[in-house]
Amino acid sequence: MNEPVAPAGEGGLVRVRLDVSYDGTDFCGWAKQPGQRTVQGLVEDALAKQPPGRSVPRSVVVAGRTDSGVHASGQVVHVDVVPHEDGGSRVPVDAQGIPDLGRMVHRWNRILPADVRVLGARVVPQAFDARFSALRRHYRYQVSDAPWGVDPLRRRDTLAWNRPLDVDALNAASRELLGLNDFAAYCKPREGATTVRELQRFEWERLDDHLIAVHVSADAFCHSMVRSLVGTLLMVGDGRRPRPWPGQVLESETRTTAVAPAHGLTLTAVDYPPDEELEARAAQTRAVRTRP
Repeated sequence: MNEPVAPAGEGGLVRVRLDVSYDGTDFCGWAKQPGQRTVQGLVEDALAKQPPGRSVPRSVVVAGRTDSGVHASGQVVHVDVVPHEDGGSRVPVDAQGIPDLGRMVHRWNRILPADVRVLGARVVPQAFDARFSALRRHYRYQVSDAPWGVDPLRRRDTLAWNRPLDVDALNAASRELLGLNDFAAYCKPREGATTVRELQRFEWERLDDHLIAVHVSADAFCHSMVRSLVGTLLMVGDGRRPRPWPGQVLESETRTTAVAPAHGLTLTAVDYPPDEELEARAAQTRAVRTRP
């Protein structure tokens, strides 16, 4: 059964949200690049072959552009389409010309390779923006501190760390970084972009004898921020650095070189406000922030 259709926007466009999962191992990141295998390239190819309307724009909008090797279980994208005016789609359409998105998801996944899946699709208001409407993004990073490395079945999404890690020390040091701060020391700089972010969660837990997961949430992340945070804290967890050190790095605003490898990182979810708050949230996100 079709989702309720939101009113068409400017030019009669209808906005569709896709929830996407992928194993980032064999991708050169999300963003489309000439001659490279990317998640965006494959998703747009599937949409072009089975469009959810009469046309698909040149690119989709994504909640977070993941780097090469980074995974996602909760990535979000949006795409604007022109509805079928005459029901000319090869699948049933609703009163506004949008095909049955449940069937479209099935068709897209038949086109996509096994390391990319579209988990769901639905029509959303025109004010919805996968990137700028997001309230927060959630990441998980997994580490094995087993002396023999990492379970072979987990080698694609878990970092092997050959030193025992103290979860209590990790959490104590991580709490000092929470809140609204300038994370210039933990980001790869981009000209004209702010590095002020609100880190809302930075929590480590031991899942079993040798497997640790760290959960990181923020209103937004700058480039390589999560991996830099994890790489720095791991040196506290194994005793090579004192607990105050990550906070001192933060205050120095001098970029750390302790960046954890990409393959342990997964984008797990993106949160959005209620529909009536989408436009205000996007405007707030677009505003350049400074630290109080």
